[in-house]
Amino acid sequence: MYYNSSQIDRTPKIVSAIIDKMNEITLETNFPFSLSDGKFAGITFEGVQIKEIQAHNQSETTTNKIKIITEENLDLKKTYKVSKQHFGTSTVEMGTVIRSEEFDRLFYYDGNDLGSVYAKNMTAFRLWAPTASEAKLVIYNKWDDQTGKEITMKQAEKGTWKFEMQGNQDGLVYTYKVRIGDKWSEAVDPYARAVTVNGEKGVVVDLTSTNPKNWSTKKPALKKAEDAIFYELHIRDLSIQEESGIKQKGKYLGVAELGTKGPKGVKTGLSHIKDLGVTHVQFIPMYDYETVDETKLDVPQYNWGYDPKNYNAPEGSYSTNPYNPKMRITEVKQMIQALHKQNLRVVMDVVYNHVYSVSESNFHRLVPGYYFRYNEDGTLANGSGVGNDTASERKMMRKFIVDSVTYWAKEYHLDGFRFDLMGIHDVETMNEVRLALDKIDPSIIVIGEGWDLNTPLAAEKKANQKNAAAMPRIAHFNDQIRDGLKGSVFEERDVGFVNGKSGLEETIKKGIVAKSMDSYLDPGQVVTYVESHDNHTLWDKLALTNPDATEEERKQMHKLASSIILTSQGIPFIHAGQEFMRTKGGDYNSYKSPDIINQLDWERRAEYHQEVEYMKGLIHLRGKYPAFRLGTAEEIHQHLTFLEAPKNVIAYTLTSPEKKSKTVLTVVHNANMQAINLRLPNNGKFSLLVNGQKAGTKTIAKIQSNEITVPALTTFVLETK
Repeated sequence: MYYNSSQIDRTPKIVSAIIDKMNEITLETNFPFSLSDGKFAGITFEGVQIKEIQAHNQSETTTNKIKIITEENLDLKKTYKVSKQHFGTSTVEMGTVIRSEEFDRLFYYDGNDLGSVYAKNMTAFRLWAPTASEAKLVIYNKWDDQTGKEITMKQAEKGTWKFEMQGNQDGLVYTYKVRIGDKWSEAVDPYARAVTVNGEKGVVVDLTSTNPKNWSTKKPALKKAEDAIFYELHIRDLSIQEESGIKQKGKYLGVAELGTKGPKGVKTGLSHIKDLGVTHVQFIPMYDYETVDETKLDVPQYNWGYDPKNYNAPEGSYSTNPYNPKMRITEVKQMIQALHKQNLRVVMDVVYNHVYSVSESNFHRLVPGYYFRYNEDGTLANGSGVGNDTASERKMMRKFIVDSVTYWAKEYHLDGFRFDLMGIHDVETMNEVRLALDKIDPSIIVIGEGWDLNTPLAAEKKANQKNAAAMPRIAHFNDQIRDGLKGSVFEERDVGFVNGKSGLEETIKKGIVAKSMDSYLDPGQVVTYVESHDNHTLWDKLALTNPDATEEERKQMHKLASSIILTSQGIPFIHAGQEFMRTKGGDYNSYKSPDIINQLDWERRAEYHQEVEYMKGLIHLRGKYPAFRLGTAEEIHQHLTFLEAPKNVIAYTLTSPEKKSKTVLTVVHNANMQAINLRLPNNGKFSLLVNGQKAGTKTIAKIQSNEITVPALTTFVLETK
């Protein structure tokens, strides 16, 4: 808005000139002009032969937006200028051509040497920047140097640039600079394996020098994905509370400490996790992320880390010295080694679906316009809900994701990956990830959030629950059983099966048999859960939905939900602290809340000791009986039979998949606020293993009758042989 017409710049000018196809640019001016103004409407294209000019809307003869078709394909590395009589000259910039299949065909580079490849006598650098007319390697003496020595890189195949530096360059600090059009930009190598403090520069690293003593590829055995029990953990949360008894608070090494104790002598940290009996510890993001300032760690800072900066380097704030690029690598390896020694596998949460800021991202600085999805109007897609979606369907983005995952799997001996907002990605990319990991270790588990997100990708290509059948051996979180058990996470006072809603028996049954999106999948493709780092904890949800319930009633609801998760088919997933009914004081999105909200409360762990013992018992029960861990949908149909039961009650039997075993398990979940009586189909002597107060593999009581009474809000598990 202007106060006076004299303030308006009425000078005719070219607003934009962008390459949309290999032989086509779109030119737009601030005022319309006639296409009959001489040959090619007074337009000249420096160094290029024009074939024809078309109005953007072909019926127009006067317009301010045209297409310029060229005789030959444009050289995308070159800087072109276009002029229009009376409108001046403009530099031509990259448009939608960079997101075309033709671009990918021309410039896809399939080599395994992107980034810096270290050897003692020489380091080779290779950068993919096909639209750059020049590229430079910039080397620095120190992490905080403002200027460095610039070395011209040589143009190489498929849009890459390379340079070889002689001598031992271990520890060399570097970045890349590229010239695109008439602009220079500097960025960290997207493939950098080590970085300076706050990830501002890349570092060449001799990775063998980062290995801890006795570093080994040996890892805990895992026969099949259904044998896994996930435990989702934030590195800082585990140890930061004063009462944790852990010395290296908030650090990778804090996770590695053994024998730590808290209030009333309870086990804490790694010893607690080991004692619980889970098989996999899934760390929420531990790659280098944006929003914690590693130079100010004396000031409490917190973030979950879903704001990626450098995907292939560990986060520095969890290191004992973020200024030492190798330290964070070594300490992550020490943490993983410590978990492996305790027979725990390690899963990494990866967030390839978006970046913290497109304009600041290394991807965009090096190849602007390529790595992200755009709407038809040229705005960034936002299916992720945080401002941008990466474009996994583009060959070099897909390659980066596959290269990155396999790098972490090989270098850090990881055992699994959890894909944040996996529904942003495409099916082919996820299948390539699975294939690449199978070549390393087929027992590596891949799970992800297969939500159907509003990103501009064809429905059949989205890596979401609806297309799960097209992605074998990739598991999806089952939000149907999550919301069915406790109520919708989007409506805080909505209730579910355990806290008061009737008529949900069929929904819960589907979850029990690992049926997701009304499709029977391999149970190894379904992650069964009721709580995660996102949204309210189950305890906080119950406080909202059942404010008049007694604490004991809420405890029973909580245990009932956890009992259903740990006796269902599929891969059970537990949020750290769920075993002692974790609370965040009602905070439903604690991604940057202080430690007092997010820390694991070891005083609460001591107070809720009986509840922890109950969860331990359920985990041990699941581990003992293979009927809870059936490997195929066919096996579930064969061995699991639902029984007739009263309203708000689910009952079923499980026969053993082991040929010689005659064991039959009967599971009853009573979600009523009063006890129920149930007649069982088989006569005989029952051993009660779970009764809502205790759980495990030892007999709590012997039951001679086939008529049982199940207390309110209680799970029973009975065994007959």
